[in-house]
Amino acid sequence: MDEAALRQRYEDLKREIHYHNYRYYVLNDPVISDYEYDQLMAELRRIEEAHPEWVTPDSPSQRAGAPPAEEFAKVRHPAPILSLSNAFDAADLRAWLERIARLDPRVREADFVVEPKIDGLTVVLHYRDGVFTLGATRGDGEVGEDITANLRTVRALPLRIPVDPDGSQPPPYLVVRGEAFITKKDFEALNRRLAEAGERTYLNPRNTAAGSLRQLNPAVTAQRPITLLCYAIVSAEGGEVPHTQWETLDYLRRLGFPVPEAVHCPDLDCVIRTHEEWAQRRDTWPYEMDGLVVKINDLRLQAALGVVGKDPRGAIAFKFPAEEVTTRLLDIGVNVGRTGVLTPYAILEPVEIGGVIVKQATLHNFDYIREKDIRIGDRVLVKRAGDVIPYVIGPVVGARTGKERIFEPPTRCPACGESVVHPEGEVAWYCVNAACPAQLIRNLEHFAHRGAMDIRGLGIKIVEQLVRAGLVEDVADLYYLTKEDLLPLEGFADKKAENLLQAIAESKTRPLERLIVGLGIHGVGEAVAAELARRFPDLDALSRATMEDLQSIEGIGPSIAESIVEWFRAPRNQKVLEKLRRAGVWPRAAAPTEPEAQPLAGLTFVLTGTLPHMTREEAKAYIQAHGGRVASAVSRKTDYLVVGENPGSKLQKARALGIKTIDEATLRRLVEEGFHP
Repeated sequence: MDEAALRQRYEDLKREIHYHNYRYYVLNDPVISDYEYDQLMAELRRIEEAHPEWVTPDSPSQRAGAPPAEEFAKVRHPAPILSLSNAFDAADLRAWLERIARLDPRVREADFVVEPKIDGLTVVLHYRDGVFTLGATRGDGEVGEDITANLRTVRALPLRIPVDPDGSQPPPYLVVRGEAFITKKDFEALNRRLAEAGERTYLNPRNTAAGSLRQLNPAVTAQRPITLLCYAIVSAEGGEVPHTQWETLDYLRRLGFPVPEAVHCPDLDCVIRTHEEWAQRRDTWPYEMDGLVVKINDLRLQAALGVVGKDPRGAIAFKFPAEEVTTRLLDIGVNVGRTGVLTPYAILEPVEIGGVIVKQATLHNFDYIREKDIRIGDRVLVKRAGDVIPYVIGPVVGARTGKERIFEPPTRCPACGESVVHPEGEVAWYCVNAACPAQLIRNLEHFAHRGAMDIRGLGIKIVEQLVRAGLVEDVADLYYLTKEDLLPLEGFADKKAENLLQAIAESKTRPLERLIVGLGIHGVGEAVAAELARRFPDLDALSRATMEDLQSIEGIGPSIAESIVEWFRAPRNQKVLEKLRRAGVWPRAAAPTEPEAQPLAGLTFVLTGTLPHMTREEAKAYIQAHGGRVASAVSRKTDYLVVGENPGSKLQKARALGIKTIDEATLRRLVEEGFHP
């Protein structure tokens, strides 16, 4: 190949690889395999090794990182990179609109664009003649730091625009604002890799992204899973750019920039509804976000409204309730679970998180305390997200005074005083005393809970009373309680005792799968219990099952099979079963229907949202009763996603995978009419 043809091949390769980077990192929709991509990169590098004088800053090979810098050069921005003022509720938002409407009456007729307020690092990207030439941090809004070499390692950032050679051409000089961040999933994977390598882990994605982009050595940045979303044009010279925010997002998208999901709202009521909807599903977003950015769509009106301090009047951050706060770790307590596992928890100086006063938070396990170097007396960062139990992210090391105390795991069970064991290779620490009262309490609580025997009125407080009084030593003893046993207990009179005994008696009618759940066999949840009840008519038959019998059932592997076999083999559990049988708690499964006669046979369903006429449990039972299988997560094996009000992220995933979605009425038609959409 002559030199002219080779040069042309080199330019074609650059364009082709840029296109495939865009498909992979921005659209998440690659059109070639990783192997094919690697072959293209290898060919590009061979040409560059032979002709280093051809290498330009926009070459895909330049993402790997430049030599380390001694310090960052300062960059003056072409226009101020402003921050935003905050609104914390709808009243604040309406007050903002009223203030700016008094300055310019056109505001009252304005429409808005709502975007996620991503918790990342603001970056300013410069393009000359379509080539990325400079990238900077926000800094003080006037002057930032030159992090060009580090930004080249970010795969989502286009090194040349437009990515589509046939797309519209950008102005000769274009400056774009965006947010660099690390997704939740990538952050968790990064911390796992660091922990496995014995290295220090990070507190949160935002600080990790910011620290990675400010590394003097770009090779370090290249190892961090940073991505990018762009949302504004800072400056443009020599060409036309859109005059509305909505059109700007579309324009940036067409040039090849990744842009955030956004909503075009005709009025402020729409903005408030969007805030409520996004706040409900904030935990399902792939990245950390602490609110919405509300912008007047008309950019010329935005500009006319001007700036107050360092905040533009034409946009505002509409914040979500805080999910992360710092507080003092007063002490570390230890709970004992129903399987004997010891779990540490944080005792905190009370603090409000998202409108809830939090006094305790989980610390996961003892290894977590050691790896994060969490000490009693530390100021700690605590997170509470949605319905997730609050947990300690880690210590604020810079706030230490020297008075903090290192925590040592207990050598004896805090509930019964017996020795604690820590099997080699396991994270968990165990109390192995089968008679430990804490384990019995948790076992009884599990047995009585709604997903198992659903004994109404038998909560944790009454369970503790029964155990302390020596009235129950296992779950079967519940069925031998008498009114005379209960009346001496604090808070019990005739009516309360009668109600509890009636609820216990009613639980005898629960189906076999609910009893199997209640037994608390390790690894056996509701889905596995339902499969076992389909295969085995009663507990006698299940107790005779072999490892091979059990592993032939979908969803049961060697570990769960072994747990089931070992549970039924234990003499203590055999006594419990005999007591249950004598008490009349011995349900038999309904005679199995031939699979081909069941309308939902062979179909897998996933549920999301609130259905109009059935609870989640009722819908699950309905599907299983007609031969269907209910899974907890959407996958390519899912046949239908049943959607109710306020669906979560499962709906987005189903759409991405092309899974059919149905409502409750269609589910009933599947059963009653054999209708298949």
